[in-house]
Amino acid sequence: MINFDSLTLKKFIEQNCEFLTDARIQKIQQPTRRDFVFTIRKQGETRKLYININPQFYHVCFMDKVNEEKRLIEIPQKPPMFCMLLRKYLENARIAKVNQPQYERILEFYIETYNELSEKIYLCLAIELMGKYSNVILYNYDTNLILGCAHNVGSEKSREREMAGGLPYVYPSGRPNSWYAVENSLANKDEDINKIIDDYYAECIFEDKFNRLKERCKQIVNSKLSKDKKSLKKMQYTLEKECNSDKYRLYGDLIMANLYNFQDYSKCIEVFDYENETNLKIELDDTKTLKDNANRFYKLYNKGKNTILKLTELTSELSLQIEYYEQILYSIDAAENISDLVEIRHEIEPQSLKDKKSDKNISSQPLEFSIEGIPVFVGKNNRQNDYIVSKLSKDDDYWFHIKDSAGSHVLLKSAHPTDKQIYYCALLAKKYSKAKNSSKAGVIYTKRKYLKKPPKAALGYVIYKNEKEIIV
Repeated sequence: MINFDSLTLKKFIEQNCEFLTDARIQKIQQPTRRDFVFTIRKQGETRKLYININPQFYHVCFMDKVNEEKRLIEIPQKPPMFCMLLRKYLENARIAKVNQPQYERILEFYIETYNELSEKIYLCLAIELMGKYSNVILYNYDTNLILGCAHNVGSEKSREREMAGGLPYVYPSGRPNSWYAVENSLANKDEDINKIIDDYYAECIFEDKFNRLKERCKQIVNSKLSKDKKSLKKMQYTLEKECNSDKYRLYGDLIMANLYNFQDYSKCIEVFDYENETNLKIELDDTKTLKDNANRFYKLYNKGKNTILKLTELTSELSLQIEYYEQILYSIDAAENISDLVEIRHEIEPQSLKDKKSDKNISSQPLEFSIEGIPVFVGKNNRQNDYIVSKLSKDDDYWFHIKDSAGSHVLLKSAHPTDKQIYYCALLAKKYSKAKNSSKAGVIYTKRKYLKKPPKAALGYVIYKNEKEIIV
């Protein structure tokens, strides 16, 4: 990670000073607490100035459309208070001068505007790009009093330099005596410095957001997976215990068969077990009659039988749920861009779709290949897998999937595939699965018409018949 140094800022100002001077600030947006977008216009040209004061990615540049998309900028419906303050004073105002205090990582916009009494006033917007101390401060140039800051700094954070509305603005202490340049400084390149800054930090921000979203999705799925695995283990343990409930039926039958051979209120009886041809000692409740003891054993048997039926059903559902989460984990690892992860997040956290309306339009497409002129589609997540099966496929197309493992659905758009096409699709099914690093794996395939999605099944889940298997 290359830090934004004072030499890079100096070069940026030198190359863009002409455009910024006498330009007007048309629009101000604050997507988050740490980044700002200023729409600036001059002589028919409009550009977006991006200011980032994140301690990791602090920088300033003009964004192009491609890098704006990479930064995934989402404008909130309700702007922060500092953004409202900037709009009040700076929208439609003229930038009279652009300055950088010598050797500092501070970009200053001296702005000519008017107050509520239509009196001309001069303000200064100071953009301080100094790592964890990065900030954006608006102050009155005539009185030197701060109007507002992106981050207020109180006495508990800094004894030397407090920053808040109403306090005087002062430069940071310990000012440098020379230009600060890091190793591999972006300023060392001879190209357009703005494009270098924009491309480099847009990629850094994209990678950071991609990795954080990936980890967030993994945490959610792993948490649910761990919980379900624990529940399944407990159910299987209970199921093993209840499997012995048949002995209670036998106890009841033997007691009823010997009802008149023993006395009521006995602690135990010894009877001949006709099923196993051996003598059997049965412990009884001596406060109950023999018949009541028999009925007690029948109740235990019926309870165990019902428990087994219910637990068998629940363990089956839980096993499918675990398989589903393992499929999602594979999809997270296979994700190649933000839109893939956003789709997965909406699948595992449906409420996230309500929280961020802008994400509703984000959708990614399945991978598309071609073999001998025939299109082949590969789903990267459950939503795409479902789309491939339900929307893209026809009855006579061929469907491929790795056997007994999480992986992508592969669809071959051909009713009469050649051996080469089948082998190629099997290779794709193995490549886009958890078994991709295995020396060999089984791949099943069948016609689309033999697939069926059970009612209320999870996204992307299908059952199949008439399948064949190929080892790759």
